[in-house]
Amino acid sequence: MADLVDRLAFHTGELAAQRVAGTSELAARVRPIISGAIPRGAFDFLTHQRMLVLGAQDRDGRPWATTLVGQEGFLSALDEHTLRAGARVVGTDPLAEVLRDEADVGTLVIDLVARKRLRINGRWRPVDGGGEVDVHQAFGNCPKYIQARVMRDDESADFHPVAHRGQELDTLQSVLVSTADTFFVGTAAAGGVDVSHRGGNPGFVKVLSATELSWPDYVGNAMMMTAGNIGLNPLAGLLFPDWESGSTLQLTGTAEVRRIEGSTRGPENGQETVFTIAESVWTENAFPAGWSEPAYSRFN
Repeated sequence: MADLVDRLAFHTGELAAQRVAGTSELAARVRPIISGAIPRGAFDFLTHQRMLVLGAQDRDGRPWATTLVGQEGFLSALDEHTLRAGARVVGTDPLAEVLRDEADVGTLVIDLVARKRLRINGRWRPVDGGGEVDVHQAFGNCPKYIQARVMRDDESADFHPVAHRGQELDTLQSVLVSTADTFFVGTAAAGGVDVSHRGGNPGFVKVLSATELSWPDYVGNAMMMTAGNIGLNPLAGLLFPDWESGSTLQLTGTAEVRRIEGSTRGPENGQETVFTIAESVWTENAFPAGWSEPAYSRFN
């Protein structure tokens, strides 16, 4: 994320999070990967993808994360500064209303098979059949912590979503969260919205209660964008896909990044994020079902 003066610069929250994590020097070295345009080399990559993760704020300023899905070709770069998505979120989605107008968005194009991902943040505007994003930031991410899985090729899939809203996790939702190996987190600060991937072995997300969960922060690209946004604005939104059934769990609430007491292990960076749920949306038939079993990342 970036401030209103320079969209490619780290904002004060990111700089503070980098200092706490001890990644300031490395972050400064990798910052040039952030561009104001889609890399030409990514044009072909986009046309072969079938899923776009999108983060935005609802009318009350609460972040949510969601997905757009389609056949190959539904994503494209019209030019270096415009991402086109030929799909809409389902009508029951918490972001359906706000995406009918212009909105700041964070997007993540993720190829789960090849373990490649491209972040594109900018300004969404609705168009016939979907939307376009005026690019403010674009940059690739490393393959760390991505579990490889394949989407079932079912062109006849016809979604009839059924949404259930609540304020806490029920038993089924708690099981999904506590066994998840992948989820997505949307955050926002003054410069716009960002959405990021989180992955690990099943159990890396802990259900602390019906309204609280946590996960360890792992060593990543050193830029600390999610933690930096949370430092300025604790509101956040999570998306947990149920890869088998095609249901999704969307959560919005508040997040806090804390130091972990004692020694860390594996990829943990000594911090954890604790998330408190304000509202949940469980949607059946929101997402392609029947994905393959995952091949877990060696970085986990």
